[in-house]
Amino acid sequence: MKIISWNVNGLRACKTKGFDAYFDKENADIFCIQETKMQEGQADLEKEGYYRYMSSAIKKGYSGTLVYTKEKPLSVVYGVNGLYNDEGRVITLEYNDFYLVNVYVPNSKEELLRLDYRMEFEDNFRNYLTNLKKNKSVILCGDLNVAHEEIDIKNPKANLRKAGFTIEERNKFSLLLEEGFKDTFRTLYKDTVTYSWWSYRFHARENNAGWRIDYFVVSDDFMPRVKDSIIDTQILGSDHCPVKLVF
Repeated sequence: MKIISWNVNGLRACKTKGFDAYFDKENADIFCIQETKMQEGQADLEKEGYYRYMSSAIKKGYSGTLVYTKEKPLSVVYGVNGLYNDEGRVITLEYNDFYLVNVYVPNSKEELLRLDYRMEFEDNFRNYLTNLKKNKSVILCGDLNVAHEEIDIKNPKANLRKAGFTIEERNKFSLLLEEGFKDTFRTLYKDTVTYSWWSYRFHARENNAGWRIDYFVVSDDFMPRVKDSIIDTQILGSDHCPVKLVF
């Protein structure tokens, strides 16, 4: 099976930059999207052969998640115990032997104005995932908005108090791993430097001055099933590139 996750930074815009061709070519079993920035009815989102589940933010043109899946899930849950649906950040699909969680983690913003909100989200979300894991395996994917280690960011020293690389955010990711989860890419590729997001400013992508903030994280029991975890750096259309899990 193959799952793809992509922060498209506006699905309507990404559809003008090759999204549909990439979607069709990859023919993924499940395709998870973050930052759709749209509501229902603003574009034709149907895909032949796929069930579709979407969560939009109340604020138009902001946040939002979407999942396409070939196999109909046993259940679908939006948000985290009733929270965060106002920003459309989390969709959980239950299958026979695993849960799939698609997430767009809140950004802490310039001057860390949303860091406290982010910390609250992290604690609630981690508890949610650990409770899911008690029932069956968990696959978490999405834009986690954190570069976990120095290897995951081009200029670590210059970004120590920047949103996405604060010690607070990085420690929350470490806590998740300590609860019995694996960062699939780093588990398979311990010393590989690859990024998944580049600023639109300063020719960052051309200079590969990026951050690895898009992940597939799985519960420890699922890791032996993972065949590969791929960062598709050559795919354009967004300031993020897609990431893939093969199992």
